[in-house]
Amino acid sequence: MSFRSNRFDALRMLWPWLPLWMAVALVAIFMHGPMPMYSTRTLAVAWDMWHRHSFIVPSLNGAPYSDKPPMLFWLIHVGWAVGGVGDVWPRVLEVLMGAVELVLATVLAHRLFPERAAVARTTPWVLFAFSYAFLFGLQTMYEVLLAASVLGALVSLAPSSRREAPCFIGFALAIGVGLLTKGPVMLLHVAFPWLLGPLWNDWARRESRRWYAGGLLAVLTGCGMLLAWALTAASIGGPTYREQLLFHQTAGRVVEAFAHAKPLWWYLPLLPLLVFPFALWPRLWFALGALRRPFEPGLRFVFAWLGPVLLVFSLISGKQPYYLLPECAGFALLFAAAVARKHAPPGRSRWLGPWPLAFLSVGAGLSLFALPQLIARGVVRDPQLATLGAFSSAFGVFYILLGGLLLPRRGELHRIALVGLVGAVAANGLFTLTWWPAFDLKPAAVLLARAEAQGRPIANVETYDGQFDFLGRLTRPMTQLSEGESVQVWAKAHPRGWIVSYPATVTSLDRRIALYVQPFRGVWLTIWPASELAAGREGLPKAN
Repeated sequence: MSFRSNRFDALRMLWPWLPLWMAVALVAIFMHGPMPMYSTRTLAVAWDMWHRHSFIVPSLNGAPYSDKPPMLFWLIHVGWAVGGVGDVWPRVLEVLMGAVELVLATVLAHRLFPERAAVARTTPWVLFAFSYAFLFGLQTMYEVLLAASVLGALVSLAPSSRREAPCFIGFALAIGVGLLTKGPVMLLHVAFPWLLGPLWNDWARRESRRWYAGGLLAVLTGCGMLLAWALTAASIGGPTYREQLLFHQTAGRVVEAFAHAKPLWWYLPLLPLLVFPFALWPRLWFALGALRRPFEPGLRFVFAWLGPVLLVFSLISGKQPYYLLPECAGFALLFAAAVARKHAPPGRSRWLGPWPLAFLSVGAGLSLFALPQLIARGVVRDPQLATLGAFSSAFGVFYILLGGLLLPRRGELHRIALVGLVGAVAANGLFTLTWWPAFDLKPAAVLLARAEAQGRPIANVETYDGQFDFLGRLTRPMTQLSEGESVQVWAKAHPRGWIVSYPATVTSLDRRIALYVQPFRGVWLTIWPASELAAGREGLPKAN
């Protein structure tokens, strides 16, 4: 009876947010094809490994690829082994990993705040509403799997209702999976809650020797999993790959990481973006400001996690917003713990509602609704904005309605979460209907696949990130060329070949000579017959 009751409680904890989020995420992730260059590069590596049967050493464009470990590629291969090669499984995989992340965040909240069930109920609603994390999670990238691994490690450290001691086996396995997903950066995301364990964990305070000995053994075990793969791959991949994998990806990046190419404060103005739409909820900021010491263990855990990680990532020069995506669960825990207290100053409750977010949604809706008229009158001339005009009115009405949904006072958090989630999906839909054709590489990839089938050599001007490999199922490496003489030399040596370039502009003459012309991410994607260059054409249009 107790088992059935616990199972029912666990299922009830996942309702209704998990099926709702999965349904919305599946709709959003199938709106358009793989995004260049993030998704196309990841899929290209998985495809190159697959058709070359190189399942230990990742490869891209026929050469060993040392930038990332193989865990995500292996998971993609598992689905391909069952259902065949395609882009359906990688998308479903991303949604499944996102669902695991949400479930683990809920479990972590339940363990950290056992006396406050409202925190565990609130955490997934906050986390799935973060617009940036949701939209970036639509990419076939490593961060969602990394975030799930981080949460798996932290859940293993947190006490449960059945045992107070941490599960160091789970901690070790989660660290190993995270290391095999994105390398040593995994340790930065989980090290501080472990190192600062006595500040938030009673068992760690009483049993500090066992806490640190068990944690160190788990960290070494996880590192051993990464090392076992790395040494095997290094022995197979050859001396150049071995040097790149074992030295450049570790010591080289550590030396470069603290060169301060970007300022220390670079992440601070990005934090509101990472926690949008809740950044525009005054009640949340009042609740955060009302937190007072002594903090409960769950809050001390969150501070021991977020504070040091933000500091260390600020010290590292290589900064990107998505580097902090695993910490979104920490922000969700913090927000849920603060808001769940449900206190407000007398007479000010009405001003703590999500009116800034409502104004933003209505303002964006009015702007989109008026855009076609502004374009017709010549007020808006930007080509990118003009592209939105064909569909902007309908989406404008939609965003106005979303803003109206935020006005009632009851159930503010759930309405903000729904508006944030649905608003992000709508933005993705508008992007798909208007700007996606300038990102879609499928037509060019199909054309290049035909050329490869005809035995034509293909070259790419500038760095090649494998953007056509998976989409066209290409099996031969593409030559990389630099602008200038090397293009002419290659064209004369391969008169039947094709050359892909990305000029800033194209002329009417270029359109007549080129085999393919497409707007692409602010420049142009062009495919040229090498015979034209070999016959004396002076050169390709200059790249941007």
